[in-house]
Amino acid sequence: MASTVSSVFGIERSLSGKTWRWRGGNMDLSDGNGSLDDLVTQLLLSRGVARDDLDRHRTPTLRAFLPDPSHFRDMDIAAERIAQAVLTEETVAVYGDYDVDGATSAALLIRLLRMLGRPARYYIPDRLLEGYGPSGEALVRLGEEGASLVVTVDCGAMAHDALAQAHAAGVDVIVVDHHKCSAELPRAVALVNPNRLDESENGAEHGHLAAVGVAFLLAVAVVRTLRARDFFADRPEPDLIGLLDLVALGTVADVAQIRGLNRAFVAQGLKVMSRRANVGMAALIDASRLKRAPVCSDLGFALGPRINAGGRVGEATLGVRLLTTENPDEAAEIAQQLSALNEERRAIEAEVQSAAEAMLEGQHNRSVHVLAGRGWHPGVIGIVAGRIKEKTGKPVVVIALDGDSGKGSGRSIGGIDLGAAIIAARESGLLVAGGGHAMAAGLTVAAEKLGPLADWLDDRLGAAVARAMESGTMPLDLALAPGGLTPELVDALDGAGPFGMGWPGPRIAVGPVRLVRADLVGNDHVRLVASGNDGRSFKAIAFRAAESPLGQALLHGSRGRSLWLAGRPKIDDWGDRLQAELHLEDAAWAD
Repeated sequence: MASTVSSVFGIERSLSGKTWRWRGGNMDLSDGNGSLDDLVTQLLLSRGVARDDLDRHRTPTLRAFLPDPSHFRDMDIAAERIAQAVLTEETVAVYGDYDVDGATSAALLIRLLRMLGRPARYYIPDRLLEGYGPSGEALVRLGEEGASLVVTVDCGAMAHDALAQAHAAGVDVIVVDHHKCSAELPRAVALVNPNRLDESENGAEHGHLAAVGVAFLLAVAVVRTLRARDFFADRPEPDLIGLLDLVALGTVADVAQIRGLNRAFVAQGLKVMSRRANVGMAALIDASRLKRAPVCSDLGFALGPRINAGGRVGEATLGVRLLTTENPDEAAEIAQQLSALNEERRAIEAEVQSAAEAMLEGQHNRSVHVLAGRGWHPGVIGIVAGRIKEKTGKPVVVIALDGDSGKGSGRSIGGIDLGAAIIAARESGLLVAGGGHAMAAGLTVAAEKLGPLADWLDDRLGAAVARAMESGTMPLDLALAPGGLTPELVDALDGAGPFGMGWPGPRIAVGPVRLVRADLVGNDHVRLVASGNDGRSFKAIAFRAAESPLGQALLHGSRGRSLWLAGRPKIDDWGDRLQAELHLEDAAWAD
């Protein structure tokens, strides 16, 4: 059926096979006419903001977006139990996951308890030896070592057996999580999770929060509870705003949707991060070789991967140690160690990705790619799944086999709830364990069940994947002549940020242009210099695109032809003068 919405510049099939559409209204300024004066308004409206709610979204603040923590089930129970532990000087342990969300969530509660005068210990499981989630043995051992209360963060929502063991041993457990839940909840003093099936309407609307966001709301509730008990009559209240750098890092690195409350968390957290009050965070920024205050993309591509490297291929506790230390020398040492581990992770990842991609040949008819191999490092399979998902446009599950079973990690595409599918597969007897959220999931599977699992996922998700792929559109926010691609434009567009999952960064079309240069840089990136009819030129780069139809056309088929280039405008801050460049995502012939 032909679309009733006109395409941008008549482009129904770009070099990557997409139809170009305006995300909001027509914003074609390529002829030099028009104005950018109210660009932020247009960007906000095109991302679903109601016109009468524009002011709240222009500058997202906690005051405007923070809900009453009591709206969430079990929040008041959890806050009361932690307040009791503070007042009676109990030993509290924080049990975190080994990724960035787990590390930041654990660090946030540890720093909170420290400000309340109660040192807290932490426990981060080893990815390879213990796997995901709390183990009953570890919880019981924490109790035997003196912890009367354990708070699990970014894990625990599906840990029925482990929490039953802890309860039998007399250890109180509070679960702070955001992963999908089953109807039957594990036995805990409190389970705070906006994705509980029985969550209130007000709580459920915050199901996009990362665990660190839920942990921050719990911190607000704990302080409020202690305030009501006059705990702060002779001592200062904790600076909760100062913890928002942790919330921002965990939210972005966990690929949570940057909308609503999460936009406020990230926007305000970046301001806190720029103050460098957390010595561990400051060391992480320095180790990432950033010469300026971090922006949202840095959290996902520079800081987050370094914290993750500890849990993936190194020592799982490094992230929490870094984010809770007050010693600058220790912080610098850990940050450098994490950077070295991140380089090691990249090498391991490249080997696993190459082996996994070789298996795609026989799976062209699959709606969900299930790729499994022996000897693959479990610490990188999630990253590899994400890389292959980007290349194929389909959900991907990558499984590291060891003996008779395998550990798997999956990444999904928009509109496909992989976490719910994995939980259903577990309940159907296809998995030993499994869970997650819409865009990511983890699992344990018997080797003999690999084929049945692949068939089951194909049957369950095939129709939805087909619909998602058929949409095949490239949403555009703005079209410009090359002379309009300026640092001032990038600054103007950033006024509608922060951007991330669920709140896409502006995508612009620039042209028509002819390519002055097109060559390879690195292993598979395509670097361009483009010049327009207005006599202005700019640089562009298409990451990991060399072998794609888009990359091949740019490298070998564009001589003498005019194109429109589409992508994300960025600031190139190398050299003495700031310039704007384009991170290329698509292109289309203009002649």
